[in-house]
This record gives sequence, C-alpha cells and structure tokens, in this order.
Amino acid sequence: MPHSPEEKQRAIMRLRRIRGQAEALERAVEAEADCGVLLQQIAALRGAANGLMAEVLESHLRETFGTAGTVEPEADIDMVVKILRTYLK
Repeated sequence: MPHSPEEKQRAIMRLRRIRGQAEALERAVEAEADCGVLLQQIAALRGAANGLMAEVLESHLRETFGTAGTVEPEADIDMVVKILRTYLK
C-alpha cells in the first residue's frame, strides 16, 4: 500500500485512469467495435494495471527490505524492481 500522500495520490490517479479505460472498453464491446480496437484497449488496460502493480510492489519492497541491514539495500531493491518492471510490461 502506498504510504506517503504523494504515493497514495499517484495510485488513486492510476486507478481512475484504469476505471476510465475499463468503461471505454465496455462501451466499445456494447457498440460491437472491431476486434482490433478491442484488443488495443485490452492491452492498454493490462498495461495500466501492471503499472499500478509495479508501483505498489516497489513500495512494498522498499518498506520490507529497506531496513534489512544489507550493505546496499537501495541497490538491491533497485535491481529487483528493474527486473519486475521488465517482467510486468
């Protein structure tokens, strides 16, 4: 869960964009839009959800491992976050 006010606001804004994308997808399905259009909207929705997941996961990792006492906890976390962001694209 995002803890700072900035992180919380960023998460809320992402959720609002995701909601808007889902509503647009619903309207497109109701309007019997072309499959190509639907697939593009689904991919955008998935990308937005993955972006939110990455942001919340990063916050969780920093909270969990940030005080673990490793020599370079920030570098370790940055490496894990980079890998996960690549995976979640």
